[in-house]
Amino acid sequence: MKYRSFYLWANLLGAAVLLFIAAPLAGIVLSTDFKDVINAASEKEVSASIWLTIIASIIATLLFAALSLPFAWLLARKKFIFKRLVTGIIDLPVVIPHTAAGIALLGIISRNSPIGRFAGSFGIDFVGHPSGIIIAMAFVSLPFFINSARDGFSAVPERLEKAALNLGASPARVFITISVPLAMRQIISGCVMMFARGMSEFGAVVVIAYHPMVAPVLIYERFSSFGLQYARPVAVIMIVLSVVFFLLMRLMSKDAENARN
Repeated sequence: MKYRSFYLWANLLGAAVLLFIAAPLAGIVLSTDFKDVINAASEKEVSASIWLTIIASIIATLLFAALSLPFAWLLARKKFIFKRLVTGIIDLPVVIPHTAAGIALLGIISRNSPIGRFAGSFGIDFVGHPSGIIIAMAFVSLPFFINSARDGFSAVPERLEKAALNLGASPARVFITISVPLAMRQIISGCVMMFARGMSEFGAVVVIAYHPMVAPVLIYERFSSFGLQYARPVAVIMIVLSVVFFLLMRLMSKDAENARN
């Protein structure tokens, strides 16, 4: 009887949490006229912002995930001084306000910074440019990938890597042919979270590049300038696209797990 009572409360609380998450999303979709959504999708400004958001998030995910993958393996396999400090630094972009993160980034990639001046010598200006948007997205979302990939590498039996090394394989070959494939599920999951987090980023992006507008900035601009009615169709489009991309990437993650098994 006691267990049934506990399970009942657990189910009721679970239902309340699910309702808390699903109700606002379902409410905005159901309360928006389908014609308004179609009209918004046909606007050049909206389609351009959505494509910019998707492409910038994809580039940020693929580029910075590839660069940080060996580092995630290192965190999983090696013990070193100040390792806890390093893992704490990795998580900082998650806990600090993202507008503060944008201002911090602006300090190192602005036109007057050393990096900004160096990039400017090649005709690159991060501020108000898609490249700055990519950097902002990567900064706030990279911890999700590193932590997920690190957990994936930690789950790979170390004896398999050592056996391959003893048979004469190079460390790079062991990493590419053994470690990465066996940790692929967590790597893809990390990419999914990184892509989703980058695509939804507002605070850091708006500081570095108000224009060109990514979709979250466009939604905010329309809401602040014209009100809820004008911003709602664009918000619905982004909600639907986010759900579609999330489901597709989850399917990719499941396929990777099945292939490994």
